[in-house]
Amino acid sequence: MTGPTPADPNEPAGTRLPEFRIDRPADGQRRRGTGRGWRGRGAGGEQVTVPPVDFTSYYGRPILKPPVWRKRDIAGYLFTGGLAAGSALIAAGAQLTARPGLRQVSRGTALGGIAASTYLLIHDLGRPDRFHHMLRVAKLTSPMSVGTWVLTAFGPLAGVAAVAELAPLLPRHGALGLARRLAPPIGDVAGLATAATAPALATYTGVLLADTAVPSWHDAYPALPFVFAGSALAAACGVALIAAPAAETAPVRRLALAAAAIELAGGHRLERMGLTSEPYRQGRSGRLMRAGRVLLAVGTTAALLSGRSRVLSAISGAALLASSVATRVGVFEAGVASARDPRYTVVPQRERRDQEGDRSPAEKRT
Repeated sequence: MTGPTPADPNEPAGTRLPEFRIDRPADGQRRRGTGRGWRGRGAGGEQVTVPPVDFTSYYGRPILKPPVWRKRDIAGYLFTGGLAAGSALIAAGAQLTARPGLRQVSRGTALGGIAASTYLLIHDLGRPDRFHHMLRVAKLTSPMSVGTWVLTAFGPLAGVAAVAELAPLLPRHGALGLARRLAPPIGDVAGLATAATAPALATYTGVLLADTAVPSWHDAYPALPFVFAGSALAAACGVALIAAPAAETAPVRRLALAAAAIELAGGHRLERMGLTSEPYRQGRSGRLMRAGRVLLAVGTTAALLSGRSRVLSAISGAALLASSVATRVGVFEAGVASARDPRYTVVPQRERRDQEGDRSPAEKRT
């Protein structure tokens, strides 16, 4: 029986192609396995066939190191960042269409969401100075570097826009009276600037996950940004439907339908990308993804039927929020599950190797 030297547990996460153990044939001769079995003659002339390889790693250890992120912190970070981004977009739309109640709710939600997202990220990093150290470099090819700068730009802008909503509480005269008059236009500029950075905030986490070696995240790079964008808008619509005046939420109800279409289209592609889509359909992560789709359908339907009904609006908003949470946690757990199972690492690698071997030299050069 042969096998690879066990991976160093301190070795960074990555891909390894192990040599799986192959049974020795009857004549005592060793043959190298290919992972798909081989045929030969035993000592008595009988046909010897090695069964298909069982995808278990040496000593039962995974080929990839599973993500070391804390599920509660990172899943919450993914959800609250998306909520902040979607709320900033709704706030900008409310500002441009003169819906003050909806604008106030959405600006406050954007500030609360980005504050929670930043806290959860720093808490997972372990030390606040690690977040600061990431600001020493701006690297456009690094999703983490880009995301750090997006958070840094979005937060203060969202804060200015939200604080400007407190201007009516200030005195009308004196220095505070001047601040009362200047705050609304400054808040409007900050609100539009916040909305300009919101699409990057809503989608960069999908790019960040796809940039890892985790199979179910890495192979989902075309779909994850769309899933996260739709989920972000759905969550923001949920808060607006719960807290904003019903008379101002007609555009939000239509936006919920658009959010559902974007998320479901991305999810459809996510679950049809080959072997590594299995964790999105099976196990706990699969159940969470299905629950997210059901809640999204319920929330969208209730939003379209709610009109000015506060009860239906609240039901719709709660369903949309729960849908976003279930989807983000489901995506996170699907990636962890795929990292633990060697099959999701080895089979796609061998398929790509075989495809590369079938190409002609001219095709390889192009």
